[in-house]
Amino acid sequence: MQPHDPSNPFQPELPDPVCWVSPRHLAGDDDALAERIGDTLAGLGWRMWPTSRHTLLYVSPDGLRGAEWILAAYPFELGGLPVAWQLSARSHATSVMPEWNAYFTTGVPYEALADLLVAIDAREAVGFAGPEMVLNALSARGWIRDMDHPRTTAMDPGFSTSVSLEMLPPLIEDADPRPDLVGWQAWAEPVLGAPYLWCASFSASVPYDLVAAFASSLASAAPVPRRTVPESAEGRLTIVRRS
Repeated sequence: MQPHDPSNPFQPELPDPVCWVSPRHLAGDDDALAERIGDTLAGLGWRMWPTSRHTLLYVSPDGLRGAEWILAAYPFELGGLPVAWQLSARSHATSVMPEWNAYFTTGVPYEALADLLVAIDAREAVGFAGPEMVLNALSARGWIRDMDHPRTTAMDPGFSTSVSLEMLPPLIEDADPRPDLVGWQAWAEPVLGAPYLWCASFSASVPYDLVAAFASSLASAAPVPRRTVPESAEGRLTIVRRS
């Protein structure tokens, strides 16, 4: 099977946005998560193959990193939402099992996922980084550490979105076979007790600097362009219509 030509997008160009929205973590995916991330990967030079499972598999030029649009296969849910993108990396091209995986549901702001992929693509070996790197990235954006778990959890000032180091949910795969592993989890709950807007799960071996890249982008105060906004978050969003 020949890889898909990244210069030939699998979806037509999306129309221009009609508004600017903040905060980013509640802005949703504009019903364009596949297209926007596909564009990012194509711009990075990753090659794409359609699979027999009706998914789209992207592979980095060195063959060590992958991103797969798996929504059509509907493999499992996080927080009651279908997982849409799965990212992975392996140490050697001949490795059978990825070293780590990260999973993102529909609704996740595509800007944060795109910035994570840019960090994955550019990443070289770095020194040891502990969980403080993730929490510091969020604190630098004005997020607040949880009073009961200040070393593992931070929330946005509106208490609608959390990033937390905790026990992994079922079906999160990692090369480390030990039980009871912890990994970074993130989720948005615009209305307490209502369905989640989006969820993300990083397996135990995902490098903390990559989680920090996602967290920093997620917490950015910069408005993002949108054609549609999540109904559940409308009361918490600042929306500036384009003239």
